[in-house]
Amino acid sequence: MRGERKIKVLIVDDSAIVRKLLAECLESEPDLEVVGTAPDPFVARDKILSLRPDVLTLDIEMPRMDGLTFLKKLMRFHPMPVVVISSLAQSSGKAAIEALQSGAVEVLAKPGGPYSVGELKRELPLKIRAAAQARMVNRAVEPVAAAKAPAPVPANGFSPMSIIAIGASTGGTEAIREVLMAMPDASPGIVVVQHIPAVFSAAFANRLNDLCRIQVREAADGDRVLPGHALIAPGNFHMTLRNLGGEYRVAVQDGERVCYQRPSVDVLFDSVAETAGADAIGAILTGMGADGAKGMLKMKRAGARTVAQDEASCVVFGMPHEAIKMGAVDRVLPLNHIAAELMALCAVAVRR
Repeated sequence: MRGERKIKVLIVDDSAIVRKLLAECLESEPDLEVVGTAPDPFVARDKILSLRPDVLTLDIEMPRMDGLTFLKKLMRFHPMPVVVISSLAQSSGKAAIEALQSGAVEVLAKPGGPYSVGELKRELPLKIRAAAQARMVNRAVEPVAAAKAPAPVPANGFSPMSIIAIGASTGGTEAIREVLMAMPDASPGIVVVQHIPAVFSAAFANRLNDLCRIQVREAADGDRVLPGHALIAPGNFHMTLRNLGGEYRVAVQDGERVCYQRPSVDVLFDSVAETAGADAIGAILTGMGADGAKGMLKMKRAGARTVAQDEASCVVFGMPHEAIKMGAVDRVLPLNHIAAELMALCAVAVRR
């Protein structure tokens, strides 16, 4: 990339084999440079100060100091974009979600089981580029805030066919948490796509279910979309909306990646536009890339009301920005106003 500064990456992992593999995944990328590696957080601390990397890749399970402990210290004293690279074990999935809560901006699975080295080679550069663009303001470690008063339910209620569709990527786990924690238990059914690896999506849904008034779980093929419930697309599968016998259900299926993603926000939004039309409300939140922009435009053209997160509250403004540029968005709002707007738009849908 002539005339452009490369993104400098420091790899932190206790396995020499993994460090070599991650470096090989990045060495052919013209805009990325591995400036160093470290076998543990203590070596990493010194290399961060001497090499000044733009992005850190961080293992969770390491000797002397685990990755979560190091991440929390790093976010307190030297905030920087971190991509957590974790094993696919269920316990690691929970730790990966805690890492995102603690300030990591992306999470990626180590090869194993269904996740291949080829997939890592495709995904890792994308995650590094997304992390390099992340806004680190107010990313210091804080406990999850207690739930605030829920967004008000419209006085006249909402149509039983009202549905809310949400899409997000980089920084989205915490953005989705904030929106869903503010939703009242009497909300319309909600369907969500967050770009997240398999296994981690179940841990993400379980964490949200513990925090929210509504019921939240990872979607399974054929699940009903019910008021007061949110379904999270499982990692590595597309999720679409269907109307079967006058009720909404989701289909969870394999398929080609769309905008480099599976699950894809565009795939969900396209199906919501076709199935729910003007009964739908769409929200596109923080994330790298353009996934969801075309689908949101399709929703709007079908009569849906649409909302995007504003730049100031995004970790990465890519996805909302692309949707705004296309004319797909009715309103652009700070993250902490989106839940109330979604509920207000349900009332609008009733009046039409």
